Amino acid sequence: MSGYEDSVPGYLTFRVAPQPGPIAAFADQEAWQARERYPDLKGVGIAEFFHARECETGGWELSEYSTDTPQGSRDSLGSRFRRRAKGAEDAGDAKAQKAWMAAALRMDREVVDEIRVRGERFRIVRASRFIRMGGSGPEPPRPSDPDPGEPGEAYRVTSRTKRLVVDPYTTTGLSDGLLKLDLVRFIGTLPEAGAEAREDAVRAAERYPGGVLLPAVFMVSERADGKWRALDPGGAATTPQGARDSLAGWLRVMGPFSLRLSEEERAVYAEAADRLDEKRGNSLSVDGSRYRITRVERLVRVGPDGPEGPRPSDFDPEPPVEVHAQQLKEQGLWQDEDDPDPDPPELDERGREFQALWEQEEKRRLAVRERREQEREQQRRGVSGEG
Repeated sequence: MSGYEDSVPGYLTFRVAPQPGPIAAFADQEAWQARERYPDLKGVGIAEFFHARECETGGWELSEYSTDTPQGSRDSLGSRFRRRAKGAEDAGDAKAQKAWMAAALRMDREVVDEIRVRGERFRIVRASRFIRMGGSGPEPPRPSDPDPGEPGEAYRVTSRTKRLVVDPYTTTGLSDGLLKLDLVRFIGTLPEAGAEAREDAVRAAERYPGGVLLPAVFMVSERADGKWRALDPGGAATTPQGARDSLAGWLRVMGPFSLRLSEEERAVYAEAADRLDEKRGNSLSVDGSRYRITRVERLVRVGPDGPEGPRPSDFDPEPPVEVHAQQLKEQGLWQDEDDPDPDPPELDERGREFQALWEQEEKRRLAVRERREQEREQQRRGVSGEG
């Protein structure tokens, strides 16, 4: 019997192959075990967005960092065009400089989700997010998940989507291949999202039936009223430590501020944050609340013409920058750069309270950083034998 694989469109192809190296094999085994321990898939609700460039060799190269709204990625793409314009100007290519700057100015004025500049095609790309749920709650990070970065310093870790190409021809391990198959068939909208979001999700599954997995990211889940929910639905970190840093920051600043905690209660929250930094655990209980660092799977849907763009129902509150500026001017809220700076508004009691919490946290971070640098210097001297 003759094969049929060559007649199947690339975006509908799921290519599974053994992944090289013992770490990849271990990760594949963990992914298989996760299907049993956390069998239920749940949509996170808020998608994330990248700008991407179509590659001549196939696929689309994603931007290093994502945003939680389509307009955020449009603004990022406009900045990229300005950098290209500056590079062309430095190289003495006036024609190219004009083309790139024209594209940047268009991004400032219009809602543009796809654009071609000097033969290159760019697109705003949507990634859906999911978590696995089991009897004990959402799936935490896996031992094989990369977790570099010291507490408080995880923001320095390079994003795992840097130079990543969304290409359905890329092979995966067996477990990831099965996960991808599950996700492309999954309509992951929340009940409260409404009929429009549900219709958009069904339409996307029809128009973009293929998919490519992105590296997992990590968020903070909170157990409240008998249910798990995202502490910050739009936030996610590249590493588990990044999510821990986010939770520690919330415990030291935003939690005490928003919950109006007393000094005694703030001390309890600060102690919990210190414990999280020290132990680098994935679960934490404080003042009757439970928190868990949660693994988030991501999928970019792919169709005949490439990856899925934003959906009409996606949260996208701000217009392009020039349109937004004009709206602010009409409301009397805009200040030109040439205007003299007005006197800064005087903070009320709540404002001063937040400022004090923030300054206290900045001092703590600086002290921790200085202590680590001293410890490294002492270790360096000890290794080199300096007296």
